[in-house]
Amino acid sequence: MTNPHLPLDQKILGDIYSSREAMDNLEILCDDFGSRFGGTKGEKLAADFIKAKFEEYGLSNIHLEAFDYLGWERGEVTLNIISPIQKTISCITLPLSPPVNVEGEIFDIGVGAPKDFDAKSDEIKGKFLMTNSELYPKGSKRWIHRNEKYGRSLLAGATGFIFVNHYPGYGPATGGVGYQGKAGIIPAISISMEDGAFIQRLAKRKGTVKIHLKSNDKLLPKTSWNIIGDIVGTEKPAEIIMLGSHYDGHDISQGASDPASGVASVMEAARVLAKESHPRTIRFAMWGVEEIGLLGSNAYVQTHKSDLDKIRFYLNMDSAGGMPTKDINLHEWHELQSTFESFREEMAQDFAIGQTFHSASDHYPFLLKGVITGGIESVRQTRSGRGYGHTKYDTVDKVTILGLRDAASLAARIALRVARAEDWSATPRDAKAVEDLLNQPSLVEIQRFRQRMESFFTKR
Repeated sequence: MTNPHLPLDQKILGDIYSSREAMDNLEILCDDFGSRFGGTKGEKLAADFIKAKFEEYGLSNIHLEAFDYLGWERGEVTLNIISPIQKTISCITLPLSPPVNVEGEIFDIGVGAPKDFDAKSDEIKGKFLMTNSELYPKGSKRWIHRNEKYGRSLLAGATGFIFVNHYPGYGPATGGVGYQGKAGIIPAISISMEDGAFIQRLAKRKGTVKIHLKSNDKLLPKTSWNIIGDIVGTEKPAEIIMLGSHYDGHDISQGASDPASGVASVMEAARVLAKESHPRTIRFAMWGVEEIGLLGSNAYVQTHKSDLDKIRFYLNMDSAGGMPTKDINLHEWHELQSTFESFREEMAQDFAIGQTFHSASDHYPFLLKGVITGGIESVRQTRSGRGYGHTKYDTVDKVTILGLRDAASLAARIALRVARAEDWSATPRDAKAVEDLLNQPSLVEIQRFRQRMESFFTKR
């Protein structure tokens, strides 16, 4: 197959692979601004930096969009085993966990398969539920997110939630536990694999383990910002291709791979694409406060309801530069399979094309409104968990300049083609089509869980 965009491809690839800009931006985001967690000084400094870079690259309509939300600030926490021995265990609270001073017994449910929560609800009630960070319980065909494990603990009547990192040597793993911007109801903490194993051995040898947990984290109103910039289309400016990533990390680390590698990759795609004109508008969006509930992308979707039908394609790039493989997941837009296969052939680039979706990143608010979405994700390589992700070890040294270049060039070349493609076989889903997608047989279990959570929080 001939490549009709060969001269532009050559410019894009030559520019990206001969530049250090993406790595320079990553280092500034992480080394200068820290975690960029919602509500920190580094978050606003990062937003202003990204805005200034968009201006430097020559984008148009550059602006910050503010939104308010329920924020969270980490305080002190102590976890003590009080029976059958006395011992202090190192732990961290999970974002949106409420402040508490409580005692309770531990019930260990292991990996935390959904069926186990239902079968053992009588044993869970009134106890601290302990589970681990592994994503795929034995026999499960889908991954079970931390928030689902927390929610099922809550619904089963647990007093608290203990999240054990299943990777050795990385310490506790963080992650939000709220529900759609609301604070968690029961306290949630994380401990290392090694401390989790100690508790398991203690329980096996000496019986029930009882703990005392005290925390003084704060829940308070905050403001965050999405950063938006455009390359305005020359022929059909009302039609929009979007590339986006959240820029907030978790407060315990630099958040270099998750999400800053995605931020730097989006910025690099913006830099090279802005040097050319395109028939349709290409919009670049950096989302605030993804880590505690996709709040920035949700705010955008709510604010821009009348414009969503103008989005031809949204490509999510959360952590893209750190993905083990750089593939395209089309989120069950099967109508576009052949289009992207053609893109792949003319690009002469090796990437897989997936057709699954999940709810754990900023594409999801768009997907729920019927917008055509995809993401740079690792389709060819699945993992049992995040590895160093969401731990203090997610630092700049884990990200390679080649990874950033690969993600940025893939995104730029895909955006180039979507902006020019006259044969675009997908149309946005209406409300009925979205409902059918969410209620397909393979998703019945997770949909029932979401309905139970919605009912629980509605009654409160």
